[in-house]
Amino acid sequence: MKNKDFYNFLISLAKDLNRFYKLKLNKKFKAKNKGTESSYDPVTIADKKFEKFIRSKISKKFPDHSIIGEEFGIKNKKSEYTWVIDPIDGTRSFVIGYPSWSNLIALCYKDKPIMGLANFPILNKFYINQDEKTAFLFSGKKKIKLKSSNLKKFRVAKISGDFHGQYSLDKLKKVKKLLPRIQFPCMDALSYSHFCEGKIDTVFQSGNKIWDIYPLIPIIKASGGIVTNWENKENFKSGNVLISSTKIIHKNMLKMLKPLN
Repeated sequence: MKNKDFYNFLISLAKDLNRFYKLKLNKKFKAKNKGTESSYDPVTIADKKFEKFIRSKISKKFPDHSIIGEEFGIKNKKSEYTWVIDPIDGTRSFVIGYPSWSNLIALCYKDKPIMGLANFPILNKFYINQDEKTAFLFSGKKKIKLKSSNLKKFRVAKISGDFHGQYSLDKLKKVKKLLPRIQFPCMDALSYSHFCEGKIDTVFQSGNKIWDIYPLIPIIKASGGIVTNWENKENFKSGNVLISSTKIIHKNMLKMLKPLN
């Protein structure tokens, strides 16, 4: 199987997901909290229906591949290929009717993300990488090649970030120089996607799961971005993610985030 086959499948899947949402899921719903009393982690029937739909499409096209999804766990086929699904990234946005939520899907080969799709049904656009060096934004009828910014001056970098309530006030005081530099709210996958368009120079987040970031990694890299954890390693089990458009920005951001490691 070639990358082109996966690429074409994901383009077709993005279009199918948009139709599925408009025909089946664009209606009233109730949100449930699957978190604890002190943490809000919403889930809706749409999360589950989206994931079932995506799983069915993958299983039909690639029956021997493994699948990992946020809502329904692991379907292990002992394959070198594994699909990772976040049926609705940004469920909080989905719950209040904010259009920044997306469907995220990654294809991993030997645990390494090689293909990614970030689909935004309400915004009528999706981001996808064709290979390791090429990624596109499909917006309506437009197809635009993605290229992250080439900014060299950290002092004017556009920074987006979110700590997701992972750190105490005392901890955050250790990065007090960074806090006023965060000029743009982090809107989950949409901020990473805007980075790939060159609109934002660096994005950081804590508390991510693999389905939150794996689908975005191939797109980020193909657009020219750098993506690591806060210790400058490609190990995302800590949930801490940093992406930057240039080495100088990445170096400065790692230095600012270091007190939280």
